[in-house]
Amino acid sequence: MKFRLLFAALLLSGFLHADDRPGDDRPNILWIFSEDLSPYFGCYDDPINSGHTPAIDKLAAEGVLFRRAFTPAPVCSPARSAIITGKMQTTTGTHQHRSSRSPNGNIVPEDTRIHLPEGMKTIPELMREAGYFTFNSGKDDYNFHYDRRDLYSVGTKDDYEPGMNGWQGNFARHSGSFTEDTWKSRPKEGQPWFGLIMIWGGKAKAKHVRKGEKLADGDVPLPPYYPESPELQQSWTEHYNAARGADAQIEEILALLKKDGELENTIVFFFSDHGNNQSLRHKQFCYEGGVHIPLIIRGNHPALKAGTVRKELVNGLDIPATTLAFAGAELPDHLDGQDLFSEDYKPVDFVISARDRCDYTIDRIRTVRTDKLRYIRNFFLDRPMLQAQYRDLRPPVLALKRLRDAGELTEYQREHWFGERPRDELYDLANDPHEVNNLADDPAYAEELKRHREILETWMKETDDQGQYPEPAVQLKATYDLWKDKPIFKNAEVNPEYDQFKKDE
Repeated sequence: MKFRLLFAALLLSGFLHADDRPGDDRPNILWIFSEDLSPYFGCYDDPINSGHTPAIDKLAAEGVLFRRAFTPAPVCSPARSAIITGKMQTTTGTHQHRSSRSPNGNIVPEDTRIHLPEGMKTIPELMREAGYFTFNSGKDDYNFHYDRRDLYSVGTKDDYEPGMNGWQGNFARHSGSFTEDTWKSRPKEGQPWFGLIMIWGGKAKAKHVRKGEKLADGDVPLPPYYPESPELQQSWTEHYNAARGADAQIEEILALLKKDGELENTIVFFFSDHGNNQSLRHKQFCYEGGVHIPLIIRGNHPALKAGTVRKELVNGLDIPATTLAFAGAELPDHLDGQDLFSEDYKPVDFVISARDRCDYTIDRIRTVRTDKLRYIRNFFLDRPMLQAQYRDLRPPVLALKRLRDAGELTEYQREHWFGERPRDELYDLANDPHEVNNLADDPAYAEELKRHREILETWMKETDDQGQYPEPAVQLKATYDLWKDKPIFKNAEVNPEYDQFKKDE
């Protein structure tokens, strides 16, 4: 800690410059940043994948595993916008999924650009200022206006222009490759590097599972909020295979680091943007499965004692703060997280996550995770969980609707998926891990409900939660224009907020 503070002081004083540090022996730092992946691994005591995730289990055995880490948002772009800035997306105005974009990678129109607060820099920019070579062999997916060349030393498209932040976010030219746009490209031998490698995680299904690996099959039990159906069974099972595939990809990345002589001087962070995308109520929703993410940190550093398991609540925004601290970089005052290994580290009492508009589906949900309970506040009570959304034509959604129409759902399943949502939800996670028994109306939990409400309301006020304000019409119009010609949007009962734009056509 003293070394980090001294190093930062020398940089700020001008006695030490990023490009002329003699004998820089600071560690490289790699983020293995997964898509849509829940911690279904042996090291997290998952019984189905026990013995099937050896690389991740070994990474945990050689480093520090955080059992209860939670992402700022249960969907990609708000979570990634928060983690790359170290600031909650609901504070910076980057909370609406796929904002500040243009279709097909064109220049983003000026009137739809979202700018970060003046003076706020991203983590890659701060690392570059600290003398690190930076790269991103994967996607950005940030809901703010930026020039990718300011963030990363390499990894920009040959034809990239400032403001060309397309619908799906920018990708490295060799996205998904572990041999291009990486540490191999740095111009100075010995210069420390900070990089992101994206793995497809939950989106890959069984694509990356090792040859000869036994796949999880239909014997994987469905959670009680699902009815029995082949479509739901297959979808639920696919995420266990996705975890096995992620394990194979991580093994490949670590092997390349070792082959290139980089492993022992590299601190590896492995985490995901949010949870299981194969579950209709995990990705995009604020239940435990949507926001609980894996977090493992491994490296040749005194703070990273092999085999350590930490069980306190951890905010995903601690990842950027910890990264800057390992680099000896300055930690700006705006960070919402903290260095997980600082002498001043204090475990938190709660972690808040937030969901807002996802693609064209307008919603607002907030959640508070405390030691034993999860509280959820729903703001659009008239809109069911399965309101019009991008997954409407996928087999799991079609199966739920078919079973509803056939009268084959339980009362709970019917109300949960298609009924009016409650304003408050409160779950005892130890006794109800699937979060199906809402305790919000239980007199025995009245004080806990009041406590969690007050935590959330205080947080919303103190942070000026931007989700409380309607999304500007110009941003909604941009979303409408992205989706209006797609059959899934044209043929659905989409939110009434879009009616204003239909009148003009």
